[in-house]
Amino acid sequence: MSPLSPRPAVPRIRTLDDSDLPDWLRTMRTGFLRPPVVPKEEVEIRLAGMDLNRTQGAFDDGRCVATFRSFAQQISVPGGASVPANAICNVTVAPTHRRRGLLGSMMERDLRAAKERGDAAATLISAEYPIYGRYGFGPATWVTEWEVETARTGLSDRYAGPECGGRIDLVDGAAVRELGPALHERLRTLQHGAVDRTERWWRIATGDLPRHGFAWTEPFYAVYRSPEGSVDGLAAYTADDAWEAKRPLCSAHVRDLVAVSPAAVRALWHFLLTIDWVTKVTTNLRAPDDLLPLLLPDPRAARVLTHADFLWLRPLDVPALLTARTYACPGSLVLEVTDPQGLAGGRWLLEAGPDGASCAPTRRPAELVLDVGALGALYLGDESVLRLAALGRAGEESPGAAARAEPVLRTAARPWCPDVF
Repeated sequence: MSPLSPRPAVPRIRTLDDSDLPDWLRTMRTGFLRPPVVPKEEVEIRLAGMDLNRTQGAFDDGRCVATFRSFAQQISVPGGASVPANAICNVTVAPTHRRRGLLGSMMERDLRAAKERGDAAATLISAEYPIYGRYGFGPATWVTEWEVETARTGLSDRYAGPECGGRIDLVDGAAVRELGPALHERLRTLQHGAVDRTERWWRIATGDLPRHGFAWTEPFYAVYRSPEGSVDGLAAYTADDAWEAKRPLCSAHVRDLVAVSPAAVRALWHFLLTIDWVTKVTTNLRAPDDLLPLLLPDPRAARVLTHADFLWLRPLDVPALLTARTYACPGSLVLEVTDPQGLAGGRWLLEAGPDGASCAPTRRPAELVLDVGALGALYLGDESVLRLAALGRAGEESPGAAARAEPVLRTAARPWCPDVF
């Protein structure tokens, strides 16, 4: 820049009022490479589901150039409890205003407000891997998506229903809105990493409320009932109608599959993979240790389409997080957590076990030192302390500390977050 060139104005960051929303949505759509046109009905739909006090924008000469939003969330942790989280979404910076610190400023404002509210953590789904580690987030869950060739599964084409004595029924969206919330809450007590679903979520997912920017296709809904009659599973799926020379080449796509027992998981996948005319089934984003591939006589019928990090977690209250979950085996560990943003750093004595834990500040020498993002990756039990130590992201101040922490912090089942937000 020439010494005589005017310095660019510093955009002003603030929360929104109603009149800002059309401009804010245009900027967000631009950031996600969607057409920068915002119909009036989209503004109305969005406004009904947003807390403008938790919605930020950066404005340059009156025009929105960056977007950021958060909302209240509950996330399930190992052992079945939930902790309050600050869920972050709709993060964009206009291509004309990159590298000016706008995201960092909005993130700092939001995280400090979440800390003051008493949220134990912040969460987000990261569109790009390199961005959020510098703000203290770590990848806490992973997902896998499969495409299954039904002719290769080895499942019998004479399948007539669950062999366990349960049954599968097709229902409509109204029944899903009635049955789904309680089922999902049961899942959250069993599946760490799952987040809560609001009434609005269920209405949008079943077409009772329009979803902004997306054409609605009514799915099929399959409910699994146990032999005792309890609703233990639910799947939503769509299918196309593709034929060639009088041969069906139809595909089905699973939008959602929630189940609270292995019998329900097996029954729903068996049903979905034996629907007449369907030659391929694409799953939704599943836990990497889902039963699906290995429940098939030929697991090679399932081809991995996606395997990637998913939910990222940023600790805000270390004692609250570590005392909320349970641990696979007893153990004692002094953790020193470093946090450049000053939100969650400290030295803590963790006394952990299968029935719960205590976590308190201590002056004892640290045994394991790690940054706040590494703790975020470890918290739900998916990441390995030994692997982080090998990567240089966890430092052993006491010989063998990582090996001692490994069986305490890891979980037998992998965490899974079923929902994009």
